[in-house]
Amino acid sequence: MNLSRPAHFNLLARVLHWSMAVLILTMLFVGVTMVASLTLRPMLIELHRPIGIAILLLALLRLGNRLTHRPPPLPDDLPAIQKTAALASHWVLYALMLSMPLIGWGMLSAGGYPIVMFGSVHLPAILPHSPTLFALLRGAHGLLAYLLFAAVLLHLSAALYHAWVRRDGVFASMARGPGHDESR
Repeated sequence: MNLSRPAHFNLLARVLHWSMAVLILTMLFVGVTMVASLTLRPMLIELHRPIGIAILLLALLRLGNRLTHRPPPLPDDLPAIQKTAALASHWVLYALMLSMPLIGWGMLSAGGYPIVMFGSVHLPAILPHSPTLFALLRGAHGLLAYLLFAAVLLHLSAALYHAWVRRDGVFASMARGPGHDESR
């Protein structure tokens, strides 16, 4: 484990962060459109499942990277409440990136639906067929999608606050690698 505190997130963390940001934003828009459009629904469902599993796999990789590579420290002058909020919000995002795909997979399993990734590639059911469980998981999946949307908005707001108001290098630690330091 790397015990030093780098000024920037490592390359893998940055690539995973920005790739997952695109996937999660795509997934939020796909999810909303799936619910709103009967015409586009079948095509969007075909897109929704593999993106969800991709997010799950990337989140596991990202969590492993986070646990083995310490993130850059937050600025010393950042109030303790903001440091606590930053840490808590990151763990909430990790929990949602892991739980949303698992709940979706479980929901489809409980509904007795095939979990088609692409072509003839299917995932196995992870829960037994149960209409009651399907309904419970469907409600949870929808509720957590709203929570994910709110968490993403808060995360984006905090990132922009650090980039445009504080200009303290927090945003740059994820946006750029070493050698691209901005003056503080």
